[in-house]
Amino acid sequence: MFRVFTIMMSGLLLWGSTRSQTKGGLTAELDSAFAGMMHENGPGGSVFIQSGDKTLYKKSFGLADLGTNERFTESTVSNLGSISKTFVGYGILLLCDEGKLSLEDSLVKLFPDFRNRAIAGRITLRHLLTHTSGLPDSRPVDRDSVFYLTANDEQNFAPLKLSDTLEFEPGSRWNYSNPAFNGLALVIEKVSGMKWQKFIQERIFKPAGMTSSVITDGAFPSKGVAHGYRKVEGKFREYDFGEYPTFCAAGNGGVWSSIEDLAKYYKAMKSASFISKKSVAFTHTLWVPPNWADSIPPQNGVSWFVSDTGGEFHQRHVYHTGHQAGFIAYFDMFPDRELLMIIELNTEEDLDRSVVLRILQRHGFL
Repeated sequence: MFRVFTIMMSGLLLWGSTRSQTKGGLTAELDSAFAGMMHENGPGGSVFIQSGDKTLYKKSFGLADLGTNERFTESTVSNLGSISKTFVGYGILLLCDEGKLSLEDSLVKLFPDFRNRAIAGRITLRHLLTHTSGLPDSRPVDRDSVFYLTANDEQNFAPLKLSDTLEFEPGSRWNYSNPAFNGLALVIEKVSGMKWQKFIQERIFKPAGMTSSVITDGAFPSKGVAHGYRKVEGKFREYDFGEYPTFCAAGNGGVWSSIEDLAKYYKAMKSASFISKKSVAFTHTLWVPPNWADSIPPQNGVSWFVSDTGGEFHQRHVYHTGHQAGFIAYFDMFPDRELLMIIELNTEEDLDRSVVLRILQRHGFL
């Protein structure tokens, strides 16, 4: 009996030792990977990786502000770019759950000032949320870049309301649309009766405990947040406030947050803190329009990108990325493995996150 007990204990100790070594090996591999992708004394970023309820990796690199040498930390507030669209999507669904909207509501109902009401009558909120509306991005950004340095959501959506033709029949194809989400932000304002930024703050940020997160509403303060940079002639130059057209159009990319707050966002989705579990699951489910006619398969649930089994890792993947001015952000969820990865960067020099995912796969987390 004693011998059996000793063998069992030896096995448990060996298992614990192996698990410890695996964790240590994972950290070392990730440290090495990110050290090769980020700048220690230049623009940097933060990384958060979680498996189940366990934090696998949380680390920051480089500087949030090259002028003051402020370090990038887990609490640094950075621009999320298009990940902002997921908050707009949940705002629309909250109003749907309250019976104030339907995803089948047409644009002509919500924007009766559309020049071509027949076109607007064929496009629904669901089309806008899944980038299948067919509305062309007719904003003259290249011709009038100075105007678009400060143009708000309404000014960015206005050119689309003048559309006389569509790129394709709504629901038949996919084409990523930033101004569609400027329009969706305006829908939240029309229906809720308050600024959409305040609506998201009250209905999502507060229940989720996202205390440091904010949304651009016009010019954004230049202090207390990360600055975005791009490399020009071998030197990093600031490329965000007042330097990048459409930066003030908040519905498509105006949310600012930290990886600490984004981890709370993930937790709030899982626990249904701000919206029902049914609605969260709906946003994470691929929508296939009945009239789909493209050789490329559909890509979206509500706002989120959804890959059911495709890709290198053959895992269900729900995600969104953000690229705006000098900022890049990633929010990757693998629901079947309960794996979460969040990355924020304040440089246009991108990193290959597939390298990181392969490391996680080697260690059995993916």
